[in-house]
Amino acid sequence: MSYHEVMTRYSTLARLSRYAEDQWGLVTRRQAEEAGISRATFTRLVAAGVLERVGHGVYHLAGSPLPEHPGLRAAWLQLAPAISAWERTPDQGVVSHRSAAALYGLGHLPADRHDFILPERRQTRQVDVRVHKRALERGEWTTLHGLPVTRPSRIAADLLDDEEDPGAVAQLIADAIRGAYDRPPTFARALAPFAVRFGFRRNDGAAVLRWLLGLVGDPDAGGWVAEARRSGGGGISGEDRSAAIGGRVSE
Repeated sequence: MSYHEVMTRYSTLARLSRYAEDQWGLVTRRQAEEAGISRATFTRLVAAGVLERVGHGVYHLAGSPLPEHPGLRAAWLQLAPAISAWERTPDQGVVSHRSAAALYGLGHLPADRHDFILPERRQTRQVDVRVHKRALERGEWTTLHGLPVTRPSRIAADLLDDEEDPGAVAQLIADAIRGAYDRPPTFARALAPFAVRFGFRRNDGAAVLRWLLGLVGDPDAGGWVAEARRSGGGGISGEDRSAAIGGRVSE
């Protein structure tokens, strides 16, 4: 390899590394294009094993540690492939539903696809990605393992809205409260829109919480429900919360 070829490759790798070092060793093809790397050069790097494909349009830079949940991270990067991870806002996608539960390690629902919430309808051809058009309040998401992710109370509400098994949702709730990821009053408020669906007084989120925890027989359920009741019973006023979680899925 000539001196010019060596320097060219060094320059190319330096440009890719600027993205990869703050994106868990990952870079998108679009980001490479933004960095001035031609498609032919990119293809040669893949063929040489310098870049390894980990998802649609997303590659891992050789020599960088492979992160946990690489498929989920790759799918999230591909939602806005030209934008670097550190420049993104929740409008570019928040991990949600089963994927969020798996990221926390809550419950036992298999994360057999990558779930994200976006504020606008989005079509995707990736069979392992599901995009949900819904609104998110600032307090309903946080950052976990470097990714924006819905909080457990919001996860529970989204799963119930998608008609997941209540017993599976109940296990997630019990795990989250025991692990101090979310408090019982927060769950009660999130569950309030489902009270009528499950046969309880309108907006009685604490009743829904009591019923769900009863499905898994958690020994601390009584204390948790009492805490939710002391905070006001989990009721909400108006229809805003129902509207926020009630939008159906777009794929």
